[in-house]
Amino acid sequence: MKKGLERAEEDECPICNLPVPLAARQSMSQACCMKAVCNGCILAARKRGMSKCPFCRTPTPEYDGSQVLVMVRKRIDAGDPLAICHLGDAYHYGEYGLEKDETKAVELWERAAEQGLKVAHFVLGCLYYEGTAVEKDTAKALGHYEAAAMRGHVIARHNLGCRESDAENYDLALQHFLISAKMGHEKSLNGVKKMFMKGLATKADYAEALLGYQRAIGEMRSGDRDEALAWGIDNILAML
Repeated sequence: MKKGLERAEEDECPICNLPVPLAARQSMSQACCMKAVCNGCILAARKRGMSKCPFCRTPTPEYDGSQVLVMVRKRIDAGDPLAICHLGDAYHYGEYGLEKDETKAVELWERAAEQGLKVAHFVLGCLYYEGTAVEKDTAKALGHYEAAAMRGHVIARHNLGCRESDAENYDLALQHFLISAKMGHEKSLNGVKKMFMKGLATKADYAEALLGYQRAIGEMRSGDRDEALAWGIDNILAML
């Protein structure tokens, strides 16, 4: 419980150094360097006429798949676990011209998890919990969720809270929800609220979660990000 109390430094946008928003499609992973750049910084770069990667200045590849795969495999050759995980995603979804291959995807995610990548642990936790592409194994699922949570993965921490709540281990569930709520996860905040309404958490617990949530959301906001949210990522990418 004492580990993973804060988001890791790797969760910061490398340009503005603010925590990357948790919401989907508010940041983009760059195939050239595997850095997750927030949409605010991508928009700022586009407004300056820059079509290259905002971080490493590598020219953006055409989205025909082959150029992207070359970049990803180059990062894999350099031992980058994020690239390994990214290739696993590509096999899972059949992206970049690859045929869907769940077995290959799981192998790559396992490889990335062995190197300590929290998002790979999270993905594997989801697979083993649902029995998707692998045989259902709740013990393995929880093990991967715990490994991800201890490395600061917010949704993995929330999922642990849900599992403990289902098992009626309410004290542990509350602790998990408090941690992830204070990292900006709205569903975890609602989890604390529901526990408070059922008499399973105190008013002080909810106040702590709400204050922490609001602070985390504030830390993830900026003028550029607000503008990017209004534009939408598809419009931003179509600017040049």
